[in-house]
Amino acid sequence: MKVIDKIKQAEKEGRHYWSFEYFPPKTPQGVQNLYDRMERMQRFGPEFIDITWGAGGSSADLTLEMVATAQSVYGLETMMHLTCTNMPLSMLDHALKTAKECGCQNILALRGDPPKGQTTWESCADGFEHASDLVKYIRKHYGDYFCIAVAGHPEGHLDNPDKHDDLLQLKAKVDAGADLVVTQLFFDVDLFLEFVKKCRQIGITCPILPGLFPIQNYNGLKRVISFNNNHVPQHIWDALEPIKDDDAAVKEYGINLTIDFIRKMWAAGINGFHIYTFNLERSTRLVLERLELVPDMESVKPLPWSPSLTSKRAKENVRPIFWKNRTKSYIQRTETWDEFPNGRWGDSSSPAFGELDGYGVSLKYPVKECLDMWGTPTSMDDISVLFAKYCMNKVPAIPWSAQPLDSETETIRQRLAAINLLGYLTINSQPAVNGAKSSHKVYGWGPKNGYVYQKAYLEFFVSPTDLDGLLAKIAKDPQVTYFAVNNQGDLRTNTLNDHPNAVTWGVFPGQEIIQPTIVESAAFMAWKDEAFGLWREWSSIYEPQSPSAKLLSNITDTWYLVNIVQNDFQDEGGIWRLFDLEIDGEISRKIRRSSIVLEE
Repeated sequence: MKVIDKIKQAEKEGRHYWSFEYFPPKTPQGVQNLYDRMERMQRFGPEFIDITWGAGGSSADLTLEMVATAQSVYGLETMMHLTCTNMPLSMLDHALKTAKECGCQNILALRGDPPKGQTTWESCADGFEHASDLVKYIRKHYGDYFCIAVAGHPEGHLDNPDKHDDLLQLKAKVDAGADLVVTQLFFDVDLFLEFVKKCRQIGITCPILPGLFPIQNYNGLKRVISFNNNHVPQHIWDALEPIKDDDAAVKEYGINLTIDFIRKMWAAGINGFHIYTFNLERSTRLVLERLELVPDMESVKPLPWSPSLTSKRAKENVRPIFWKNRTKSYIQRTETWDEFPNGRWGDSSSPAFGELDGYGVSLKYPVKECLDMWGTPTSMDDISVLFAKYCMNKVPAIPWSAQPLDSETETIRQRLAAINLLGYLTINSQPAVNGAKSSHKVYGWGPKNGYVYQKAYLEFFVSPTDLDGLLAKIAKDPQVTYFAVNNQGDLRTNTLNDHPNAVTWGVFPGQEIIQPTIVESAAFMAWKDEAFGLWREWSSIYEPQSPSAKLLSNITDTWYLVNIVQNDFQDEGGIWRLFDLEIDGEISRKIRRSSIVLEE
């Protein structure tokens, strides 16, 4: 959707709106951490996010990847920066084509900064001199497909000493086809309001979003204002002087200052604002919370997972639970599907379920960081303790989940750690939920005044011997269904049909029951290739004949991937009784042996 349409709707409804800016990190782990942060900050209800473009396209590929991921995986309306710096037409065409293909309909067209190592800006051969030229080019070749934003400079552009001429240059960009102005950051609200007044006087009628930067620390402020020689009123320096060495106090001051700015702009009729997050979360969250702007659950979480914003998936409302912690992999596997019939996930024959790709078996972290997190396990006890540590937030990630456990697992964290110590290596789970309000901060999703439900679910790897013992217990409980498969594809199950088993559903006023998350055999068999592939990827970071590589390869070759569903969602403890957590002597010994390690 075009951002300008969202802004017009917000203005029509007379409500406040906001957006966030991010930049591409320099390391793979930084990128993954930013994705996790973007997903969390989605709950703060931004109308859109934007992602910066490195001078000369230095981070172009990463920007394009992040835009596609934000749109399709995290369901965030995304605006892509695009600059003229060292960008010949061929590169501009590639960027615009890629943005359109991933469903992005929003471009922030910029002249850009000088390339690294240069002090002055120069256009490249077969490139553009001004942002207005870029705006004209986009409109000529893409018509109204894109919402185009341009930059405004409340203090005037650093390269243009004539402030009135700078306003005329902004008008030229708008007249060329820009829909929206996003300003550079500033620290003087009166100066910004005067800028808006002058824009209106010369005929700039489009929305103007003020760019705000919550001050994080004293030296950081000095560095930020050095980029464009921003004016900071003396009263701000005076307030910061006695606390400049106390980062926490400076950050608190920055939060309150930003709140004051926003309230003053509201009073002047400016309803929207754009936050330069610098990839940080806390200050933005506190600004919105203190202004009582954090939206209700219905606005930010219509389903238990984030709906994709790509057009072909617009009606998708059902997904297999197996990719809960690896959504991007699931999206890429199904990206070639023509449609999702009736909004539902199909099956492996309609059309062919996507093959594994480069992302599908990626550990997401560089080898050194993997070794730092997971060490060099040489025994099953080492593996069990590692998984248990992950459940207790002592390890930040495992190959099957690149981020900490969801908050909903807080109630089952201790039990998860316990069964990992028993040799059931968990990679996915959810607790039973029996009618939580759809507004619940942890379990809630969907429209207002509804109720949501979950069946207890566990997914784990287990040895053949332990699997036999577990299945003997499952056979005595008619409420439990399971699938178990090894790397060779030998499937064991007690389900009697191929129908999907809903494991989350919601009941809402005036509509059908929604069941957005399922367990299904065809999807499970596709997932097992990826799940076992991650064991191989983990093994590959060690020397081929090392004890660690042999241990992980043995698990890959002989163990089973299992999922179990406790279909009686009112029996919260039913799934755990399968693991004898009442605790017999053998379990007690294993837990005591590892308890010291877990407490480190």
